[in-house]
Amino acid sequence: MKTMTTPGLAAGAYALAQKLNSNPAAMAAKSASDANSFADVLEATVGRAHDAGKRSDALAMRTAGGQPTDLVEVVTAVAESEAALESLVAVRDRVVAAYEEIMRMPI
Repeated sequence: MKTMTTPGLAAGAYALAQKLNSNPAAMAAKSASDANSFADVLEATVGRAHDAGKRSDALAMRTAGGQPTDLVEVVTAVAESEAALESLVAVRDRVVAAYEEIMRMPI
């Protein structure tokens, strides 16, 4: 399936990346003090992607229902949701590839 990149999609993805990476110094200090596990980080990332999906669904349903909504906000929410899902799929693919490589290692 070929995906067409548009300026709006790119802007939405950039906004999502900025939101996820906001204030890296505070995140580094927090991770050093809390010692989050990979599972905690993964759970938080999946939660953010889920929230983005729910938000875009709610905005799209409001728009489809005839309620007044800002079309730019709807498109941005859908783009954020799509970018979050693509990021999760990429992480999943890398984890599966790493697992497969570990399983191929001789004992």
